[in-house]
Amino acid sequence: VQLQASGGGLVQAGESLRLSCAASSRIYSSYVMGWFRQAPGKEREFVANIRWNTGRAWYADSVKGRFTVSKDSAKNTVYLQMNSLKPEDTALYFCVHSTDGGQWEERDVRYWGQGTQVTVSS
Repeated sequence: VQLQASGGGLVQAGESLRLSCAASSRIYSSYVMGWFRQAPGKEREFVANIRWNTGRAWYADSVKGRFTVSKDSAKNTVYLQMNSLKPEDTALYFCVHSTDGGQWEERDVRYWGQGTQVTVSS
């Protein structure tokens, strides 16, 4: 399955954005869909994910309470609602999938989609 992320943009600190990730085909119930991000000069880091069949979600500590991952099974789409954005959230956000839950490492990811840029100004 191919993944296409969208919804990035330039916002001010404290504002919100919602990222979308549309899959090119049916997402299997065993999949875990989610997001990584990569800031300039830094390594990729896990953001959030959601198990497709149960809806259970996991979050990085840095985004807990501000970001919410959700899914629309009928649209084969996963979302990332980002509230109270901070300049340190500035990064290229990648939609990915795996079959493993929990707080991912890069090695847990089975497929990387293209990223969408989020820039938060102070």
